[in-house]
This record gives sequence, structure tokens and C-alpha cells, in this order.
Amino acid sequence: MNRAKGSPVDRTKGTAEPGARDAARTPAASDFLQLTAEEAPRGGLSDWLVGRIRCAIADGRLPTGSRLPATRVLAADLRVSRGVVTESYRRLVEDGHVVGRGRSGTVVAATPLNGARGAAGTLGAAAPGGTATGSHPAAGVFDTPPGTDVFDTFRAAPARIDLSPGLPDLAAFPRTAWLRAERAVLAEAPSGALGYGDPRGAPELRRAVAGWLRVNRGVTAAPEEIIIVAGTAQALGLVAQVLRAEGVDRLAVEDPCSLGARQHLHSWGLRTPPVPVDGDGVRIDALRTSGASAVLLTPAHQFPTGVVLGGERRRELVRWAGEGGLVVEDDYDAEHRYDRAPVAALAALAPDRVCYLGSVSKLLAPALRVGWLLAPARHRAALTDAKRFADLGNAVLPQLALARLMESGALERQLRLVRRRHRVRRDAMIAALRTRLPQARVHGAAAGLHLTVTFPPGVDDTALASRALAHGVKTQPLSWHTQRPGRPGLVLGYAAATPSAVAEGVAVLAGLLPAAGPGRGV
Repeated sequence: MNRAKGSPVDRTKGTAEPGARDAARTPAASDFLQLTAEEAPRGGLSDWLVGRIRCAIADGRLPTGSRLPATRVLAADLRVSRGVVTESYRRLVEDGHVVGRGRSGTVVAATPLNGARGAAGTLGAAAPGGTATGSHPAAGVFDTPPGTDVFDTFRAAPARIDLSPGLPDLAAFPRTAWLRAERAVLAEAPSGALGYGDPRGAPELRRAVAGWLRVNRGVTAAPEEIIIVAGTAQALGLVAQVLRAEGVDRLAVEDPCSLGARQHLHSWGLRTPPVPVDGDGVRIDALRTSGASAVLLTPAHQFPTGVVLGGERRRELVRWAGEGGLVVEDDYDAEHRYDRAPVAALAALAPDRVCYLGSVSKLLAPALRVGWLLAPARHRAALTDAKRFADLGNAVLPQLALARLMESGALERQLRLVRRRHRVRRDAMIAALRTRLPQARVHGAAAGLHLTVTFPPGVDDTALASRALAHGVKTQPLSWHTQRPGRPGLVLGYAAATPSAVAEGVAVLAGLLPAAGPGRGV
């Protein structure tokens, strides 16, 4: 074991100095997690320290945001080489469990999955057919058909491995750049900027968004045409209100389609007739027969199948819209692409027939609640009124900070960073699926933050998701997002999990799938 220099024992004389004899008998220990270096096996000090810290994060003793001791301090307490502690922290950073924040130290960023086994034994491996040690029951998330509060319950359910779709890598949030932008805003913004402003949003952000859309999505719009909203959820609500006021009571949706989006539309009194999706995207012939005059689409990366709306389908859709239809385009994660060229937004093809919705929820963090709505001229005044009476406009300081990130190039750099991180995690999921679940068919791998896997008929995907949660793995059944009968499957998010967590999560699912068929008691 590599010990720090300066032992209390004077080895040149062979005897201890006065007062040092007791110190020599004191274990090399730290108050931090009550660590005692003598517990470590010889030659495995770094492995031991990594395992103990991972375990403490996993069982909640070190929650997200906790700061680890400085390497010099912990090395001195344990009387080991500082290099041992530095190497341990480096490994934790590479796994994504902690992040280094310069002078702010090393901070816990994510819950580990593998290292918690062995050192303290608080998590352990899930026993076949049973619940993982230390895991919690699914708390009824999948016991009944999903209600209006299902996503609140789902998010609150504890899990060792979170493979929820739609969740970005929150540990990658650019805290330093955001703090720098906020400081600049507070230093430079005039006092008048802190009063009631335009309900459409701060002019600075609307200008920045117009530039972002022009460069990244091929959409040309004047700042005056953009409404800043509290995320896509609010944008859907505003559109629903305006459509209802015009006498529209149906907004067709793709099938499958986000359950959450349907729930928002239902809350505003709109029905959501399903329109089937195939390998080229939404079927326009079925859209015509639905009788709906408006449709909600995710054409750049269909949720949840991941297909891209094909060129001929786009032309058919523009023709349908030109006959009086309205397309509501949810461009929720179009920037996250890996193996294909960018796909222009529909709003670039038919700006007078498309309501365009975008946000930074998948690029930065959902908690910011910042998005944008670009609507045809005939709807713009009504949507502005709806926004005004909803909240008088978004909070201005986050708008100004985001505008700074966009205009300085920091947001573009953040996009490149998370693309690299997400791609590594996407690749880890594909490799794990290929090895562990070769019978599953993978959809939507070229872009986005999730994959959808489908299974042979007879698998109960809701029961599979329920049992996975009982084993500490959180994911969503494909059947949540469908209105018509279809193949069973799971929607697996990978962006918020480390590569090792992704691999372990897929391994858990693979162990459960044989028991997921009819009569197998999942």
C-alpha cells in the first residue's frame, strides 16, 4: 500500500519519538465516510476508495451536489499518497459520477450502479426473480392505466438506473458559462429590463432564437414573429386554446405519440385521433381520412420510433396543409444527431401552415422552462394574447442569460459537447442490446436521446417495465405511447446514464425478458 511521506515513526533510529508511538498505532482513517485505509487490500487502494465513494453516492450518504474532500486533505487523513486519491477521483469523473469544478472542488453529479456492490454491500445484485437489495417497490406506477399524474409518480419512483426517455445529461449543464452569462446580464442590464416586458419575451432572446433557427434548423423568421414560452408544454397549451377558440376540437397525433403530449392536449379539451406511422413517418392518406384539420408531428425524429419524415411524405403533407390544414411541429430533439445529415424543419418549407415548437429542455435542462413558438401570421396575435393572460411573459433574467449563451457561441459549443457524450452512451446501449437482447429490434438510433426496442408479440411491456423498476431500472413501456394495438416494446433513454449504467440496465432487462411472456408472471 502506498503511504504518504512523513510517518510518525522515526525509522532511522528504530524507535518512536515521544508522543508518536500512540499515533503509529492509530488507524489511517478519515472522518469522511469513516474511511479506514487499513481495510483496503494490498495493491488495491485506489479500487477500494473508488468503490467506497460509489457506494456512498448510491445509498444516499453522498447525494447529488455533495462535495468530496480535497485530494490533499483526504490523502493526509488516510496517510496515503495524494496520487492514489487523485487517481480515484479521475476514475469517478470518467464514469460520470462526479465532476471537477475547479476551485469549487469535486462534486457528486450522478448515481453509480456497479461500484456499490461489494465494498459496503448496500445495493448488491438483484436476485433472480426478486427485488434488488436496497431497492424500492414500483409504488404503483404501472399498476393501472396511466392517469394525469403518471409522470409525476414515474419521476418520483426511485431507481438505481434511470433509462427514462427525454432526459438529457443534466450533469453536463454548463454551469460556469451560465453563471458567467448571468453575471454579465446583472452587471449590464438596465433597470428597466427588470420591469414588466413584452409578453412575447425579451427582444434579446427573440433575436438570438431567430439566429439559432436560421443557422441550425433552416428556419427564417423575424424576432417579432417569435414567442418565448415556458417549454413545449406551454406552447402546446397555447396552441390548443387558440384552436378551441376557432372551433377546432380535434388535433390528430402520430401513433405512437408522446403520452405526455396527448395528456396536455386532452386537458385543453382537444381529442387526439391517432394517425399511424410507418418507416417513412406519418401516413398522409390516414391523416386525410381522420377528418382532422390540424396535426401534431415530430418529423425530424419521430417520438418514439425515431423515423424521419420522408421527402415524398413531406411534399404530401405540405399539399394537405395547403388545402386548409395546420401542422404543429414539435422539434424536440432535432439537434441531437449522430449518424445522419441534418433534416430541415417543416416550418422552413411551409411557414404559413406550420406552428413550430422548440426548447432548450433537451440541450440544457428541462428545469429552465424556456422554449419558443413560431406561428403563422393568422394565429400570432391570438397566441400572444393567450401567453399574456397565462403569465405576462417568462422570467426575464434566464432569457437574457440564454441569449448571451446563444450569441457568444457557448450554446453551440455545448451542443457539440453533449453530442459527443450522448453518442458514447448511445453506442454503449446499442452494444449492450446487441449482446444481451439480440431478439429485440432497435429503432431510432441515428439521432435523439433514446432508443425504442420492440419485442415479438406476446410480451407484456407494461409488466416488463414494472418488474424492471422493482429491480432498480426505470424505463417506459411503448404501449404508454400508443392508442392502437401494436408491437410491445420499451422506450429506453440513454443520455442521462453513464455507459456502465446503460450496460447494466440492459443486462437487468435481459434477465427479466424471458419471464415477460404470457403466463410467466411478470
